[in-house]
Amino acid sequence: MSDDDSQQNFILGFVMALIALVIFFVVGIVLWHKGHNPAAARAAAAAPAVVISAPAPGAAPKVAEVTETVTVTIPDGASIRVVDGVVNFYFATGSADLAPGAAEALAAVIKGVESGRKAVVSGFHDTTGDAAINEQLAKKRAEMVRDVLVGLGVPAAKVDLQRPAVTAGSGNNAEARRVEVKLVD
Repeated sequence: MSDDDSQQNFILGFVMALIALVIFFVVGIVLWHKGHNPAAARAAAAAPAVVISAPAPGAAPKVAEVTETVTVTIPDGASIRVVDGVVNFYFATGSADLAPGAAEALAAVIKGVESGRKAVVSGFHDTTGDAAINEQLAKKRAEMVRDVLVGLGVPAAKVDLQRPAVTAGSGNNAEARRVEVKLVD
């Protein structure tokens, strides 16, 4: 009887592992196609704004542009906030994953760079845990934001990755884990 139970448990475990493998494979293919679609990358670089409503026949589309304070939050703690032209990307603990909406939040930065300004990207971290690991994670997060800007068509020479004088962010830990993007002349 226990032999049958152990065989059933083995088969059930094997089937679950196979299902998980198939799911990861499909997700990996989707993500790879998203990252390697040159037509989509050119479209995103050419139009960082988002169409929010279908236009009437013969009318121009209405476009959303980030011009005020905007906050996007997802459950794991990653979020984006745009205040007075400064884009702040907040991160979950131990993560360098951006919240959805990065391209839309960076629309004003992209327009500023197109008008001759430079984007300055700075990474901050909270004060919990190992300081050296936090420094590396803050740098990785800033590089991720820089890579998104470059991916959206901003020339790499127009994006400065700057280490702030004080890398430990102020406020609570969730607010301290951030990357700031500012425009400078």
